[in-house]
Amino acid sequence: MEETTVVERELELKLVLSPDHSVPVPARLTYRTADPYAVHIAFHIGSEHPVYWTFARELLVEGVFRPCGDGDVRIWPSKAEGGGVVLMALSSPDGEALLEAPTAQVSAWLEHTLRAVPPGTESERLGIDEELTALLSAEA
Repeated sequence: MEETTVVERELELKLVLSPDHSVPVPARLTYRTADPYAVHIAFHIGSEHPVYWTFARELLVEGVFRPCGDGDVRIWPSKAEGGGVVLMALSSPDGEALLEAPTAQVSAWLEHTLRAVPPGTESERLGIDEELTALLSAEA
């Protein structure tokens, strides 16, 4: 089994409250090669515990370039005063949030994840073939 690599990035997102008002939200993006299809985001919203979201890395990669997703996670590129941003609309039974992240920082972090596990090679990281072989040989 390969060693797990973790790619992390701290950045400040903006929680969009209205077209004219947003508040900063510190966040940590995390990618683990042992969980190659997923990205994890921890939002530090001033409470005792961060709020965690997990969704497909592919969704975030696509969302940097074009609108994508439906349901609980929707992502799309946009422009803001400071340049390009990625907007993330997150919805749960506890509420909804619209977050804005700087495109350059998200893209740089995604590039590191794509170098760690190139697209199309994620299944190789899961060890499914090895597990299946071990399971079948144990039954024989």
